[in-house]
Amino acid sequence: MADEQQTPDAADASAQAQNGPDPKFFDCVNEYLELTNKQARQYGEKRISLASMYAAARFNAHVYLVSVKPIHAAGERKDFLDYMTTMYRRMLNEHLDGMGQERGIDVGESELAAEYAAAGIQVGGGPTQTPAGDYVAAAGAVPPAAAANE
Repeated sequence: MADEQQTPDAADASAQAQNGPDPKFFDCVNEYLELTNKQARQYGEKRISLASMYAAARFNAHVYLVSVKPIHAAGERKDFLDYMTTMYRRMLNEHLDGMGQERGIDVGESELAAEYAAAGIQVGGGPTQTPAGDYVAAAGAVPPAAAANE
């Protein structure tokens, strides 16, 4: 955002871009998934999916407000919203591609197909590793079994 000084979080993000995701990132993801899987068993997957999105939106709004200079908050709001929704859509595409592949489910053509092709990644028809699959594998995370929907 508008801060001229790089925060520790910004420094971490810069290092991540050069060296790949920080192992602490995977620890956080795995802890979060353990909690959501536990809650999903208790309250149902659809309810926890909505609760997770709501909580992520609230937390990210908080991070934005503590990261941006108050005088710039209104002017940078649209850029922040565009950035976050673009990032979420990309992550969701990566996970649909990877999990669809793992589970043998045709999830349709990926919005990232051109990027995958440019990187030499083939999605569909074979054992493919998407970027999300790389993150999951590096974290040692095990995707939840395809449970029956509520």
